[in-house]
Amino acid sequence: MPTNVQTLQEHLTTLSPEEVLASAKVFFPRRNGIYAAFLDKEGPNYATFRGQGGEEVVIAAQRVDNGTRVTGSTYLFDMQIGRFFATLPSVEAPATRTGLTAGNAAESAASNPNGPTS
Repeated sequence: MPTNVQTLQEHLTTLSPEEVLASAKVFFPRRNGIYAAFLDKEGPNYATFRGQGGEEVVIAAQRVDNGTRVTGSTYLFDMQIGRFFATLPSVEAPATRTGLTAGNAAESAASNPNGPTS
């Protein structure tokens, strides 16, 4: 039976790599019961955690041009990695329409409650 297992996730945040790893060390041990994972190994850009039954969670953080790229890898704890990523501030995505900035996008949306006309 084929399964769709998500084992590697990525997130782009405004936090530094050090702040990301410090947050991970607080987040994973505080999960409820079988979803808790405890620090196993760490280095300057990564931390590994072990959960009940030996399940491994790996969080890595590396500075990139527009923030910090955080990767998370696991076999069973993908939901917990997703929840951890949701606690991290995201880098603001650039506007997708030409000439549209965050400032004039909000202004445009406020002035046109029926949505875009183009």
